[in-house]
Amino acid sequence: MSSPARFQMPRSALIPVVVLALCILPTAAATWWTLLLLLVPVAVAVAVLRRGVDVTDDGVTARAVLGARTVPWTELAGIRVGERGDLWLVTTAATEVRLPVLRARDLPALAAASGGRIDVSAPPSRPGGDRAQ
Repeated sequence: MSSPARFQMPRSALIPVVVLALCILPTAAATWWTLLLLLVPVAVAVAVLRRGVDVTDDGVTARAVLGARTVPWTELAGIRVGERGDLWLVTTAATEVRLPVLRARDLPALAAASGGRIDVSAPPSRPGGDRAQ
């Protein structure tokens, strides 16, 4: 793998943030202290832009709003699919690291980005099994 793969929220997620900022603007302009309300859309925009997952030759890095945690390939024991389809890295130390912005449907892309280090040959099963309705 030559360049890192980056999984992040789509930039279109910023559209509701802009709408929120426009809705807050009349109230924020009322007095000087209500300008602090504009920090809400700024914080949400930072969260949208910052959160993500990077897959490199060194390992998998989960980026959160205020920090990041890298799990080297040598410490990766597997991946757990949560009840809601969220993905968790399971380490050899029996700790788990949530992969933000990735869901069970993203497993094939994550496996491809890992360069064969993550095997998803068997599809993940959902709790309670698949029910046709």
